[in-house]
Formats: sequence, C-alpha cells, structure tokens
Amino acid sequence: MAALAGEFRQRFEALAGNVEQVIRGKREAVELALICLFCEGHVLIEDVPGTGKTTLARSLAASIQAELRRVQFTPDLLPSDITGVSIYDQASHRFEFHRGPVFANLVLADEINRASPKTQAALLEVMEERRVTVDGESHEVPRPFMVLATQNPVDMDGTYTLPEAQLDRFLMRVAVGYPDPASEVEVLKGMPTGPRIDHLPLIARAADVAGMIDFAARIHVADSIYDYVVAVVGATRHSPEVRLGASPRASLALVRASKVRAAAAGRHFVIPEDVKALAVPVLAHRLLLTAEAELRDRTATAVVTEILSQTPGPHALTKP
Repeated sequence: MAALAGEFRQRFEALAGNVEQVIRGKREAVELALICLFCEGHVLIEDVPGTGKTTLARSLAASIQAELRRVQFTPDLLPSDITGVSIYDQASHRFEFHRGPVFANLVLADEINRASPKTQAALLEVMEERRVTVDGESHEVPRPFMVLATQNPVDMDGTYTLPEAQLDRFLMRVAVGYPDPASEVEVLKGMPTGPRIDHLPLIARAADVAGMIDFAARIHVADSIYDYVVAVVGATRHSPEVRLGASPRASLALVRASKVRAAAAGRHFVIPEDVKALAVPVLAHRLLLTAEAELRDRTATAVVTEILSQTPGPHALTKP
C-alpha cells in the first residue's frame, strides 16, 4: 500500500507540474482541481475573466488525454443542448438518441450562471449519478468524468444565481486569482513561444486516472478522523451566522477529498491536516449566511476558518 501511495504521489506531482507549465504560479488551484478529478467530484471555478479558468481545464485535459467538451452557457441554452436529444430516424422507424456535449471526460460549463435554472438543473443528474436519463432510458457518461464550471463573481447582470442544490453538487469552489508579479513576467516572456497546451506531454491516460481514483478510495481513514469531519461540518449547522449549514453530502465530499490529498502526499492514511486544508474549498460555497452576518461583511470562508480554529482536533492520529 505504501509503494502504491508513492507511485500515486509521483504521478500527481507530474500532472500538477505539467499543468503548471501553462498556469504559472497557481499550484494550489491546480492541485485542488486534480484532487476533484481523483475523487470523481466537480469543481466550480469562480473568478474574474482572464485569470486562466478555461486554460486550466484545457491543460488538464491535455495532460490526461481526456476528451474535453466546452459548453458556453447562455440564457437561450436548452437542457437538450447539454444532455442530448432523441431524433426520429425515418429509415429505421425509431427514435435514436444523439448524445450531447456532456458525454465527455471533462465538461467545461463556461459561465454556468448565465443559463436559466431549468438548463442548470439538466446537470444535476449527471453530476451526481454520472448518467443521463432521456425518454426513460439511462445513458452512462465515460470515466473519468468531471464538470468544471466557471462563473464571474463581478458581472452579475443577466445571471441566475446557482441554487443550493446545484452548489451542493460541486465538490469544491476554487478561485484561480491573479498571478504574482514574477509569474506574470514569466508568462509575458513566454509569448508567443512559451509552453502551448497542444504541446503538453501526456502524463496519464484515462485508464491510469481510473486506477488512481480506485486507489484513492482505499486510503485509510481512522474513526477519530470521521468524528472530526462530522464535528466540523456539524458546527456549520449550528453557527449563529449561518442559516443553512453544510449537508451530509459535504461530509462525504470532505472525506473523499482528504483521501486524495493523503495519497498525493504519498501517504496511505488521512491525517487531520488533510481535513483542515480542504475544509474551506469543500464547505464554504455550501453555506448560506444570515442577513446580519452579511451586513457585517462576513464571508463563508471566514466562518469555516473560525469553525476550524474552534473545533478540537483528534489527537495522536499521525498513523492509523
């Protein structure tokens, strides 16, 4: 098990380094996206235009030889434009299902909050169950499968706020952010001969990724770690600043993500630091604050951070 964890760490670092050739100086965002991939979750990338949200998705797809489909979400987009549609074939005298762009390994839902709630809801089933049901028939999506959705937190005109049920389907919310000055200079120096996405070396194939997903699911979690996760998530439900806390789906997501982080560090067991490092990206976007908290300019990130500082951690858990 320890040897396999070491192989996982090497390939994880190779993937992160490969993507970072294009996304300079954003190691944390890259690693969080990879953690989502290896725990079969989905990531909501929330940031202003021009920070590399789409480039991150394309670089990731190129590194694992995955099929990437991009959907530009607009107000007139229909659910069938995403999932597919059944069309009558006059030759065979029957309806045939034509698969939509959601049948890909990586689906980039660009500006997801610009589509109507009905269209946004078309992703609910496939994000949770990895299948699409049309006319009573289910169609499986390929493995690995991940939705990378983007939204601009500044320009909210003509947008539809994602409902809580939709937000809960995203394992993490990640912000790419502006690069530091040194990284931005490197980007400028690399124009136009710097690393190109089309020329990124292949690090892992889809089958390799599936194997890494299966391995990460077998990472050991001690009972005290489970208790710690439940304590942290439960505290979000009782905070006086929160009117809707994190769900049990959030607890499951936090454990899954912690397992992948442990494997990425070459360990075959989870430690409390894994949970603490991932609590904000996994939990913050699922919380609804009270009006009083929002008037005080409190953020969900600050609430989760405070909960982590006030929740007693498990002891003597460096090994199972």
